[in-house]
Amino acid sequence: MTIGEILAVLRRRWYVMVPLTLIGLLAAGQLYRSVPVEYQSQSSVALIDSKAVSELAPAFGNPVANAGGSLVVTADVLIRTLSGTDAARDLNGLGVTDPYTVSFAANASGPLLTLTVTGTDREKVLRETSILTAFAGEQLGALQAAAKVEPAYAVHTTPVVLPQIPRPQLKTRYQQVLGVIILCTTAGFTLSFVTETLVVAVRRRRAAGSAGGVRAWRARRRARGRRLDAVTLLSGYLALAFFIPSSLTLPGMGGVGTPANVFALLGLFWYLAAWLTGRIRAAPGTRLPRVMMWLLAVSVLASYVANATRGASRKEVLGADRGLIALLVWVSLVVLVSAAVSNRARLDVLLRRAVVMAAVVAAVGFYDFFTATNIADQISIPGLQSSVPQLGAMDRGAFTRPRSTTAHPLEFGGMLALLLPFAVQQAFDPVRAHLRWWRRWAPVVLMGGALPLTVSRTSIIGALIVVLVMVPRWKPQRRWTAIGVLLASVACFKVIVPGLIGTITDLFGSFLSNSDSSTQARTVKYGAIVPYLEGRPLFGRGLGTFIPELYFFTDNQYMLTLTETGLLGLFALLALFLTGIHQGGAIRRLAGDESDRELGQAFFASALVALVSSATFDALSFPMFAGMFFLTIAAGGSYLGFVRRAAPKPLTMESSCEPPLAVR
Repeated sequence: MTIGEILAVLRRRWYVMVPLTLIGLLAAGQLYRSVPVEYQSQSSVALIDSKAVSELAPAFGNPVANAGGSLVVTADVLIRTLSGTDAARDLNGLGVTDPYTVSFAANASGPLLTLTVTGTDREKVLRETSILTAFAGEQLGALQAAAKVEPAYAVHTTPVVLPQIPRPQLKTRYQQVLGVIILCTTAGFTLSFVTETLVVAVRRRRAAGSAGGVRAWRARRRARGRRLDAVTLLSGYLALAFFIPSSLTLPGMGGVGTPANVFALLGLFWYLAAWLTGRIRAAPGTRLPRVMMWLLAVSVLASYVANATRGASRKEVLGADRGLIALLVWVSLVVLVSAAVSNRARLDVLLRRAVVMAAVVAAVGFYDFFTATNIADQISIPGLQSSVPQLGAMDRGAFTRPRSTTAHPLEFGGMLALLLPFAVQQAFDPVRAHLRWWRRWAPVVLMGGALPLTVSRTSIIGALIVVLVMVPRWKPQRRWTAIGVLLASVACFKVIVPGLIGTITDLFGSFLSNSDSSTQARTVKYGAIVPYLEGRPLFGRGLGTFIPELYFFTDNQYMLTLTETGLLGLFALLALFLTGIHQGGAIRRLAGDESDRELGQAFFASALVALVSSATFDALSFPMFAGMFFLTIAAGGSYLGFVRRAAPKPLTMESSCEPPLAVR
C-alpha cells in the first residue's frame, strides 16, 4: 500500500476521520484551558564536612559521614530520609503539600543535592522550596544527633543555589494536549481503515457473481504499479538507525526519540492500514516471534500499572511512558519483518542492506580509532538534540575506543557482533559468488576488524561466540583456512596496532583475578539492586523507570529487566533469546541446502551473542542494538516459515505406496 493509497482511503472515509479529529482538537482545547499551569522551583545544597574529620582514625567520630568513606554516602542517606514517608508527613505539617523530589545534582561527582518542588501556585511553590531546603539541614542534624555525633564532627548543609523563582512547566501541559490529539487522530485513522475494509468486503460479495468484474478489479489494483512494501520501509529505518547518531533524538522523548524509532512507529501505522484493508496477510509458520513479543508486551504493561500504583516520582512516570514508546518500536520491527514480508528474496535484500550499512558504521569506527576523535560529535541536525551528556573520546589504556554513530563503544561492539554472522554467511553464499571478492568480504573484514578496536570484553566475547558457533560446522578445508586467517589477523593487529592485543589480554586477566575496577563496580551493584526488588518481584517498577541519574547504572540487562519488569519481564526476555536460538537451530535442521543451513547457524550465533552480551551491559537501553536484535529475531521467524514450507513432507503409509494402475 502506497502513501497515495492511504491518503485516498482517508479521503473516501472523511466522515470517520474528520469528526474524530475535530473531537480531539476540541478536547485538547478544553484540556488546555482547564488544566492549570504547573510551576517548578529548585534549590541546591552541598554537604560540608567538619574540620575535625581531617584527623586520623580513630580520632574522628562521625559514623554518618564515614559510613562509606565519602560524603556521597551521607548524601545518599539524606536523600532516602527526605524521600521517606515520615519526612513527607513532617513536611506536610510544615506546609509542603505539593510533590517534591530530592536527588543528586546532575553531572555532579560530589555530595551536591537538588531539591525540587512542583505545584500550581507560584508563590506557594517558592515558599515550599525554602521550607524543604531548611528541612534538609534539620534532618541531617537529626540523623547525626540520633547517632550521637559530637558537634565538632558534625556534617552541615550549605545552600549553593538558593530557591529559584518558579518557572512554568508548559512541557507537561503540551504533552497532555498532544496526547489527546494523537489518541483521537489514531482512532480516526484506524476506524477509517476498518470502515474501508467493511465497505470493500460488501462490494466484493456483491461482485462475486460476476467473475469478470472481480478480474477487472484486481487488474486495476495491479495497474497502479508496485506497492510500497515492508522491506522498503525497513530499509529507511536501517538508514536512519545507522547513519544518524543514536544519541540525537527529538526533544522531550529521551533515548527512544531517535528518528529511526519514530519512523518505525509510522511503519506500524502503515502495517495496520494494509492489514485492515486485507493487503497484507502474515505468512504461515511465522507466528513464534510475535507470540514472544506478546509475552514481553504483557510484562511491560503489567510493570507500567505497577509503577502507577507505587507513587513514583515525576521522572519515573515519564520514564515509564518512554518505556511504552520503546515497546511499540520493538513491536513494530517484529511485526513488519515477520508478518509483512512474504517474499524470501525481499527478506534476503533486507539482511544484505543491514550488513552493508553496518559495515559503513564499522568503517567510521576505524576512522575514530586512528584519529582519536568521534565523528558523530561533529554531526548536528536541526530539530534534534543529544539525549546523553557529551561523552567525547573514551580511552582505555593508550587507545581511543570508537563508537562511530552509536551512543557508546559497548553498543558499537555489541551491534557489530550481532550482525557479523550474517556478513560471514553472505560472503560464503553461492548466490553471490559472481560478485568480486572484495564486495563479499569487505563487510566481514570491516565488522570483524572493528571489534578489537573497541578495547572491550563485550566485543571480544561476541567475536569468540561467532567463531565458536560457526567455524566448527564448516567443512575441514574451510575450517582450517578460517583458523589460519584468524591467527594471521591477530599477528597483523600486533604489528599495525602495537599494544592492543596486550591491553585486551590484560582486561581478561584482571577480570579473572577480580582486580579490575569496572568488574568490581559491577559486583557491588549486584547487592545494591536487592532493595529495589523487594516488594515488587513479579511485575517490577516499570520499564524505563530505573533512571541512572536517580539510581545508578546496572551494566547488566538481566538485572535491569528484573528491576523494571520483575520476574515476568525477565522470563519474557529469556524466552525471546531462546526463541532466536531455537529458530536458528530449526532452520539448520530443516534446510534443504548448505546455504540455508549456514543461514540458520548465523541466526543461532546472533541470538547467542545477544544472550551473553546482555549480561555485560544494559543492551536494550541502546536504540541501535535493540533495533538490530528485534529485527534479527523477527527475520529468523520469517526465514523459519519459508524453510518449513519448502521442506519435503514426511512420508506416510499412503504416500509411500505406489498408486494402483487404472483399470481400462
